[in-house]
Amino acid sequence: MEALQPVKYSQQDGKEFAAILNKRVRAYFKENNITRYANANMKAKTVFMICLYFIPLGFLLSSLVQTVWLAGLLYLLMGFGTAGIGLSIMHDANHGAYSKNDNVNKMLGGIISLIGGFAPTWRMQHNVLHHTYTNVHGYDEDIQPPPFLRFSPNEKHKKIHNFQHLYAWFFYGLMTFSWITAKDFRQLYRYRAMGITKTEKDSFNVLLAKLIFVKVFYYTTVLILPILIIDIAWYWFPIFIFMYHFLAGSILAYVFQPAHVVPETEFIEADENHHIDEGFAVHQMKTTANFAPQSRILYWLIGGLNYQVEHHLFPNICHVHYKHISKIVRETAEEYGVPYNSHATFFSAIKYHLKMLKAIGRNEISGNYHVG
Repeated sequence: MEALQPVKYSQQDGKEFAAILNKRVRAYFKENNITRYANANMKAKTVFMICLYFIPLGFLLSSLVQTVWLAGLLYLLMGFGTAGIGLSIMHDANHGAYSKNDNVNKMLGGIISLIGGFAPTWRMQHNVLHHTYTNVHGYDEDIQPPPFLRFSPNEKHKKIHNFQHLYAWFFYGLMTFSWITAKDFRQLYRYRAMGITKTEKDSFNVLLAKLIFVKVFYYTTVLILPILIIDIAWYWFPIFIFMYHFLAGSILAYVFQPAHVVPETEFIEADENHHIDEGFAVHQMKTTANFAPQSRILYWLIGGLNYQVEHHLFPNICHVHYKHISKIVRETAEEYGVPYNSHATFFSAIKYHLKMLKAIGRNEISGNYHVG
């Protein structure tokens, strides 16, 4: 594994668009005298999502639960809580968007380490690789799934991919299950070789020690202690844990996949000099899509990530503001002839993601959507 070679975006393409857009968004916050960080609504959601995970866990660690059906129900609630924390709380915090206080962001961002993941590797994959190199071949790990899946026309095609539109949905459910097993360990060693661990304050050895500790803590709280406390057969607990992670993983995948793997988003390959001919802001607009912008319920539940365009342009702004700045982004994009990708409903986004899986799987999209 070689060190990561940074991709350079054009400094001229879309320069005025990016400058004007940033100016208008800053003006929105200034004119309305509001902060770009969390508001009261966000803080209330934080309490709700954290409780949705930790209250069921608290019951499982008490002597009040002694039946299979109740234990299973509590684990399911933890699945919803895991997705809620992942989408609404730790996501903003690990982007530094929750609070202007870095300690608050670190504390809330670290909650992922209590629910099966590991904050440092998540930041390296998501903040460094995905947000910096969205849909860029060889860089964005979100479009580099296991070999039996193909998300980009730039990846090698295999016969099994012809059927991925049928079986991908099952493997989506394993997303957070991979958190709690080997993924974080593999990533940590890979990111060290790539030089990405340098983005974290801790050394590799310290990161590894912390990773081992959080995994031991996680398995102790969600598996070992409940087995010892709850008077039901031990084999129910691995089933419950798989069940709740399958639920959480499915929710997360159904939110993130329609944002980047749909027909209108582009898949980029940098040239031999690691250069892309478009500006960074334009690149984000071309590789990202929104969905269900009118759904207030979905907007609240999934941390505003139906506004992925706004999130990729302004990841340091708390998601509760995305809906309000989306009009500015859309109008500015139209003014400068920059695409603004959006699906009217969540189900239409899933539908087109399915179409994209099918087209890429059957190699109906050959070559690159766009080459740097």
